Amino acid sequence: MAAPCWPSDTELNAMRERVSKMAKVNKEDVRVVVSPYRICPLGAHIDHQGGTVSAMTINKGILLGFTPSGSSQVVIHSGQFQGEVKFRVDEIQEPRQTTKTKNENSGKDSSELQEQCNWGRYARGAVYALQSRGHNLSKGIIGYICGSEGLDSSGLSSSAAVGIAYLLALEHANNLVISPPENIEYDRLIENEYLGLKNGIMDQSAILLSSNDCLMCMNCKTKEYKLIHRPEVQEYKESEQPKATKILLALSGLKQALTNNPGYNKRVSECQEAARILLEASGDYETEPILSNVPPEVYEAHKCKLEPHLAKRAEHYFSENMRVSKGIEAWGMGKLKDFGILIAASGRSSIQNYECGSEPLIQLYEILLRAPGVLGARFSGAGFRGCCIAIVEAHLAAEAASFVGREYLKVQPELASQISKDTAVLICESGDCARVI
Repeated sequence: MAAPCWPSDTELNAMRERVSKMAKVNKEDVRVVVSPYRICPLGAHIDHQGGTVSAMTINKGILLGFTPSGSSQVVIHSGQFQGEVKFRVDEIQEPRQTTKTKNENSGKDSSELQEQCNWGRYARGAVYALQSRGHNLSKGIIGYICGSEGLDSSGLSSSAAVGIAYLLALEHANNLVISPPENIEYDRLIENEYLGLKNGIMDQSAILLSSNDCLMCMNCKTKEYKLIHRPEVQEYKESEQPKATKILLALSGLKQALTNNPGYNKRVSECQEAARILLEASGDYETEPILSNVPPEVYEAHKCKLEPHLAKRAEHYFSENMRVSKGIEAWGMGKLKDFGILIAASGRSSIQNYECGSEPLIQLYEILLRAPGVLGARFSGAGFRGCCIAIVEAHLAAEAASFVGREYLKVQPELASQISKDTAVLICESGDCARVI
């Protein structure tokens, strides 16, 4: 189903009405943080190695209605989770303990219960990040947070969107003027230090820096970024390139918290180990062992020294960096077919070289590539759960969505039956950056 403008006036009014009743204030005193989800067409799994990534936001995401609490108290309710999060911004927040014990139950019911109990950790993490950089907060917030329906645990950077939403709300309430690059670093602190997740900065960068209908590209080593505009429709002239595209989100029905899956952090460590071996093979024992610090000629000269699984991780990094470079050029020239081919190749490398993605996601990826009008597809997020994304010709988007829904039901009837038909395959458009309304 196609999505209207997000957020709609109806959604904003409902949010303001709810928070005004919670806080007993006028609706005019309620602000709403709009924190969009993102997709990563090219640059998958290389941000933590200092690679160059591409991303754009979509017209779906997190809404956080809030008003200053009049004290240091934070009170948050959620549209997705039960209970109430309540704490004070003048409490010292400590990073959560991420080490698992032998007696810890990892079953589905336990995981869901833990998620219900811990959904407020991102709000506390935002306070931790601000405190750790010397901001003494005095004002809390009363708020209500919710995400676009059906997209929980979808691999669209919902965690980064939530963290950014809390940062923007707390900063607004405390009259802090914080730049997007600073908030990228603050959200990294939430994820890396407070939550213990070894991810990079691509998600928060996309959410904070994107602009409508642009491809945001960032060098994750230097933090330099640029927005690549697509040519105007009239500039396409008589070319055979698609003149308008949409974004498909195809949900797998698999849901699992990223920090509960050791595969992601393990692959980050494998990339670092590959970098260490390559650097030391060239006589460099001092440089930080991340793959962006390995010159391409060093990789070519010494890749034969890598164990097979490490060779695959390095191959993904260097080939993906090349795909990003070619993709930036293709997008800027309006060569969307070429752009789509690169996305599909990125998806294959994620499967074959980065070795991520479960069987349902791989099946969904392959179905998308067969769908009418689809130019390219790949996993979203880390590839261990969630959804696949695709770029599709606009006039064939509805037909493609129906095709994907039917075909996925054939190969994964149990998982497909758990997804609402209204959200199984969504037709989206590019969005804007996070902001306070």
